[in-house]
Amino acid sequence: MEILDLIRRPWPWYVAGPLIGLTVPTLLLLGNKSFGISSSLRHICAACMPASIPFFQYNWKQELWNLFFVTGILIGGFLATNFLKNPEVFRLSADTLADLKAIGVQDFSGLMPADLFAANNLFSGKGLVFFVLGGFLVGFGTRWAGGCTSGHSIMGLSTLQWPSLVATCCFMLGGFVTTHLLLPYIMKLF
Repeated sequence: MEILDLIRRPWPWYVAGPLIGLTVPTLLLLGNKSFGISSSLRHICAACMPASIPFFQYNWKQELWNLFFVTGILIGGFLATNFLKNPEVFRLSADTLADLKAIGVQDFSGLMPADLFAANNLFSGKGLVFFVLGGFLVGFGTRWAGGCTSGHSIMGLSTLQWPSLVATCCFMLGGFVTTHLLLPYIMKLF
């Protein structure tokens, strides 16, 4: 198997999971750094906003490594999407397909359902709910929890932090409630 074929294919959970998990001890050993993505937005705002907002008053330059890390993720995502695309068709389980079709999702051609996240939905009622309200709630929840899923569920749980366990349980509960209780009703609105 060529290296490009290996990179293009989805990796099994028992390979990808430990590799993601190894970022935690690697960052701790390299400089006592904490893994997290959402804090990058705070660093960018602190660097770009000279206003005296207390939340942005800290030495953001000490967190430059985090911005380089996130930039690397963006570049990696761009390269993977444009040059290392998986040639196989995206697969979902038959039960998931049936559940999604039952609530009106019909296009399964990409990673995100085009029925929900297509650009032509951007200025519609559906776009208002999924893009604006959904984005606001994700941002609010991340700020309220003091971090996102990567910071709490990968870094926080691996370092046995109680608040990260609570936050991760809330993330999971919110996902289950949204998927099984709210999404079918939201889809009926449009």
